[in-house]
Amino acid sequence: MRAFFAGLSIVTGLAMAMVSMPAKADPAPDIGNWQSVLDQARGQTVYFHAWGGEPRINDYIAWAGAQVQERYGVNVVQVKLSDTADAVAKVLSEKTAGVDDGGAVDMIWLNGENFAAMKRNDLLFGPWAEQTPNFAYVDVEGKPTVINDFTVPTMGLEAPWGMAQVSFYYDTARLDSVPKSAQALLEWLVKHPGRFTYPQPPNYMGSTFLKQILAELVTDPKVLQQPANETDAKKVLAPLWGYLEDLQPLLWRNGQAYPQNGASLRTMMADNQIDIAFSFSSGEVSSAIEAMELPDTVRSYVFDKGTLGNTNFVAIPYNASAKAGAVVLADFLMSPEAQLRKQDPQYWGADTVLAMDKLPEDMQKAFADLDLGIASLSPSERGTVLPEPHPSWMELVETEWQKRYGVVQ
Repeated sequence: MRAFFAGLSIVTGLAMAMVSMPAKADPAPDIGNWQSVLDQARGQTVYFHAWGGEPRINDYIAWAGAQVQERYGVNVVQVKLSDTADAVAKVLSEKTAGVDDGGAVDMIWLNGENFAAMKRNDLLFGPWAEQTPNFAYVDVEGKPTVINDFTVPTMGLEAPWGMAQVSFYYDTARLDSVPKSAQALLEWLVKHPGRFTYPQPPNYMGSTFLKQILAELVTDPKVLQQPANETDAKKVLAPLWGYLEDLQPLLWRNGQAYPQNGASLRTMMADNQIDIAFSFSSGEVSSAIEAMELPDTVRSYVFDKGTLGNTNFVAIPYNASAKAGAVVLADFLMSPEAQLRKQDPQYWGADTVLAMDKLPEDMQKAFADLDLGIASLSPSERGTVLPEPHPSWMELVETEWQKRYGVVQ
């Protein structure tokens, strides 16, 4: 199991230097009285701990922070993480030290195993998310993962702010056809060795690729919705390890080195080092084309049997210094305006969590008129959205993968 609690420092010394501890605790905001939340939030500084490995996402967060500052008087500082587990570890270390008020982490971009760990250890403030004004626009009926994080009910402890679904992409100038299953990918690599790779776990993109393969190869997919310790995990994972035994030597650099993240995959594609890559959003591929990071001949696709999909969330630690400010920021991130900009490939290209029929007519039209980009897949082209496994499977797969294939970068 990956150690959530081993590293107790935030990713950069600069971020730590920016964190100041308040003289007194911020009382829990009365979410039912929104005006009181806004009044309490004014003047607060929210330290938003979020993965910082994608410049476009960082720019989007900076934009959202500027909007919240202008409208509500809330200052937002992004603490850029290389691993969300660092923020989880920070909150746990504060709890262990008895710092139950005035914590250094106000909000975290969270999901999956990290959410499960924080929920299990009572490290989250709430419930609050479903009482915020803009949650009324969220598509709870059509997108059930907005209230279930990798099978774990959110129970109002985190707010959805984006949808994600694995999609693959390739350059049509180099390939006429592409493999659309795990087995087809393996067979394709036999003929084209070294032309595919994935980031090294525990990077979430690398771990997601392993789960994608597992979801396709497992005999009974329903078993992945249960905790790993409630079944014969060794038997369930056997097809994955058998597949990787054949796959690893066919990867880029014979599986002896790995790219760091999804951005690295894009660079490798642009540099003609690989022919097929993958992302958590086909809109991100269109965004990369807009930014001239990829040629305009790149297109997206999904596997025939479907690809994994999930929701991204933000959560507030139980001891956050600026709870009201964090709630206001989270509510803005769910607003139609923020969601529209997020879905625009000029800025991010991530799918919205909102239900179109719940929006005002002008916002429905704005979403309908949005150009999603030449490499983005329409809803009808995305195929089956496969459910994420229970978080315990990701922890187990990452640990076992490191034993078998982990390398020093």
